[in-house]
Amino acid sequence: MYYGKVIVSTATDALSRFGHALSDPTRTRVLLALREGPAYPADLAESIGVSRQLMSNHLACLRGCGLVVTSPDGRRTRYELADPRVGHALTDLLELILVVDPSCCGGETNSVELDEAARWVC
Repeated sequence: MYYGKVIVSTATDALSRFGHALSDPTRTRVLLALREGPAYPADLAESIGVSRQLMSNHLACLRGCGLVVTSPDGRRTRYELADPRVGHALTDLLELILVVDPSCCGGETNSVELDEAARWVC
């Protein structure tokens, strides 16, 4: 259920919001966990290894970005992906392999060294 003002995103805004959500490793882990199905904040916090307060903040961000929705379940609130296509997009992104410059854009410190020939394969 929506309260207050609802804004429908343009394609550019939707992609920007998706990128913002994925720019944080915790939010990325939440979205990946919700691909498997709905979950409760406490369970997500425990499985990801963050505090409930931090999880609450990240879920509020994801809700604000329009990527997750809530549904009341008794005294608890359950979270799920707002649209199954969000899960499909995440799956597609997981299959994407990028060759990156480690000095650019931050990211994980785990990397795989490619030989020079493999770097230029299209």
